[in-house]
Amino acid sequence: MTATTLSPEAILDVLRPVCDPELRKSLVELNMIRNVTVEGQNVAFTLVLTTPACPLREFIVDECKDAIRTLGPVDAIDVEVTAETPQSVGLPDRQGIDGVRNIIAVASGKGGVGKSTVSANLAVALAQTGARVGILDADIYGPNMPLMLGVQGQPVEVEKTPQGQERLHPVEAHGVKLVSMSFLIDRDQPVIWRGPMLNGIIRRFLYDAVWGELDYLIVDMPPGTGDAQLTLAQAVPIAGAVIVTTPQTVALHDARKGLKMFEQLGVPIIGIVENMSYFIPPDRPDVRYDLFGSGGGEKTAGELNVPLLGTVPLEIALREQSDRGLPIAVSNPDSASALALTQIAKTVAGKVSVLALQPQPMT
Repeated sequence: MTATTLSPEAILDVLRPVCDPELRKSLVELNMIRNVTVEGQNVAFTLVLTTPACPLREFIVDECKDAIRTLGPVDAIDVEVTAETPQSVGLPDRQGIDGVRNIIAVASGKGGVGKSTVSANLAVALAQTGARVGILDADIYGPNMPLMLGVQGQPVEVEKTPQGQERLHPVEAHGVKLVSMSFLIDRDQPVIWRGPMLNGIIRRFLYDAVWGELDYLIVDMPPGTGDAQLTLAQAVPIAGAVIVTTPQTVALHDARKGLKMFEQLGVPIIGIVENMSYFIPPDRPDVRYDLFGSGGGEKTAGELNVPLLGTVPLEIALREQSDRGLPIAVSNPDSASALALTQIAKTVAGKVSVLALQPQPMT
């Protein structure tokens, strides 16, 4: 190989056929290959992914290296991997949040399916990849995210601007910024509000919190299809919704309603998470019990033509660590449930990037 053959131009040409597996477009055309340099037989470039949580990171790097080696002998290929998360656009009448690139709603049709557990671990797993993540606890009547993240009772800082506006500073836990009604009321104080007040506090959490720069804002929704869901969907550009269910028929029945509600409001469906898919006893990790049935999430996802993002087993440690304020993705990352939730987080991040770069038709 001559010095003129191995050049930045030749590198870009040989990488042009290499595509992002999710976006199905050329890395070069997407401007994901940058800063190509050649020194002798050494090649270096920067690979800019669309999310720090890219589940196919190593695959993409290996494919790039294999393509470059087709040019001939190369002593070394140095790939610096970074990420620039694209920003969701959403419907034109929605008002975005300064600095927040993607808003992900985590919802369910009914309570008790583990939606908040999925939300907490989804956020923490994304943060562990290097993404900037926040959680808005939109369950105003039953806020429990501070308990699950170990910051229950921690005071929230309220800053007053020169214009007299109050700005909430999120509490940080496990690398995630959190805003919750729980920070503003006493532990046993019930919230007895009608719809307009609920609407107002959710908008305050959205627009008056000092979120800073976030790649993802996870919104942990209350169960059902009520005021909170309607307020969020009509206020901000939501990148997509994740629907959480169990395999149980009654949970799946209500999950379908929650999914259809977001579709009617013009919110893309990222997919379905089947939680509590089966129980793994701590003394028999090789055994599984289908306590709530089996295959319901996969069947429903197929019927509704949406992805099944993953299945999460029920483990005693998952419940115990959540009660202690330690998401399983932090406390026991090698457990079956943590591995499943981490993979779901990466899958969600990839699908959000696809939706952001290929916006849904305006409705």
